[in-house]
Amino acid sequence: MGTELLRRNRPYRILTFGNLARHRSLSWMRVLVAIILMLIGSAALADSTGEQRPDNRAPTAIDVISGLYAFSRFQQGLLESTDLKGNAEVKNLAAWRAEEAAKRDKTLKDIQEAIGAEPRIGKTATSAGLAEPDSSDGPAYVRTFYAAQIPEYESTIALLERYLKAPDNAALAVFARGQLPLLRSQVRDAERTMADK
Repeated sequence: MGTELLRRNRPYRILTFGNLARHRSLSWMRVLVAIILMLIGSAALADSTGEQRPDNRAPTAIDVISGLYAFSRFQQGLLESTDLKGNAEVKNLAAWRAEEAAKRDKTLKDIQEAIGAEPRIGKTATSAGLAEPDSSDGPAYVRTFYAAQIPEYESTIALLERYLKAPDNAALAVFARGQLPLLRSQVRDAERTMADK
């Protein structure tokens, strides 16, 4: 009697372990497929949103012009923020930077028209971080004002440096070489001033 029960149960038990092994195998396959689909979806999303890949591709003249226009918009945004809040020091500096941006844009416009291409100007970092400083006239605002500029300067400087390794437009290359010392000097001033505040 006990042997019959054992024989009856044995196939059932083997079938159960077999099913379990199959289910585990299928589960791993599903996880693997899900991961692959997720990676493909992420890559497609990056392409559709225009996200740049780290392919070390040298920027083109249009990339540089677009980046410089975006930097100018950032500097003009600083002026707008200091109109609402800020002391005389930051207001004067913001006005000076906005004036420089306008002159830079005028030169860029001439180069852009000579190339005959339209720059890609998307969303840029703005002076949103300056909208609600801790104090409108105190050192906290001044530190925030300078801190907001440093990453924008560094990004623009890096763009120009990469472009000058393999420039595709002579006029823009000359312009970029002239801008680099000025931008480097200004970012050093911003870092020093922020450290002193």
